[in-house]
Amino acid sequence: MKVLVTGVYGLIAWVAYKRLSDRADLAVSGLARRRTPLERVAEDESIEIPEERFYLSDLTDYDGVRAAVEGQEVVVHMAADPRPTADWEDILDSNMIGAYHVFEACRDAGVRRVVYASSIMANWGYWDDEPYRAIREGRYDEVPETLPLITYRDPPRPTEPYSASKVWGEALARTYSDVHGVSCICLRIGWVNAEDEPYKSEVAPVWCSQRDIVQLIEKSVDAPADLKFDILYGISNNPYCWVDVARGSEVVGYVPQDGGGA
Repeated sequence: MKVLVTGVYGLIAWVAYKRLSDRADLAVSGLARRRTPLERVAEDESIEIPEERFYLSDLTDYDGVRAAVEGQEVVVHMAADPRPTADWEDILDSNMIGAYHVFEACRDAGVRRVVYASSIMANWGYWDDEPYRAIREGRYDEVPETLPLITYRDPPRPTEPYSASKVWGEALARTYSDVHGVSCICLRIGWVNAEDEPYKSEVAPVWCSQRDIVQLIEKSVDAPADLKFDILYGISNNPYCWVDVARGSEVVGYVPQDGGGA
């Protein structure tokens, strides 16, 4: 099976590329706009991708994206500007125009599945409401024993252009699934860091280890062909996690192996 990973010089895309490339049953390629690791990648990490498996293209270049997806069966779309503080122009180019180009190129090329990197920040607005605010502020004694979890059925609540762009990507995925028959699995990815450690932080409840996010990506690539659309959370097994991670287990068999402390 031929698989393309976009944004392959980024943190999550690179660890996913390595894992998928270890499999003899997959032919994995990577796409990026430059041949240098992004700042979130660990400093001692060496990224080596064979020339014959690498496509150099900016996502704003539709023809470059279209050439890269030709003949692929699955595209793992990780490329994006990951900064919540990014300028609007950068968000527009990378996360919105770029996402449209990927989905449209996949439709035109007959790619059967897109695994789309969304973000936990699509739900970030709930972070200001109780009881989730109590978790954010470390008031754990005020958190109810039965915590109402935010699920894929709850309305998205982005808080700035970055998270709004991820909701736009999920809407594109729904469109290309319903209208064009492309299988689209959206992953609302939590806090993944280069240190791969859930050090004490207000976002520790939504931390995700590199091992866990790679597992979810791999299981999404391998999911049954009749899975046409879903939204799953890429979070480890953390105390006070406030989103519905269990759905990933029900849909694709995702079982987090790691967890952080609150």
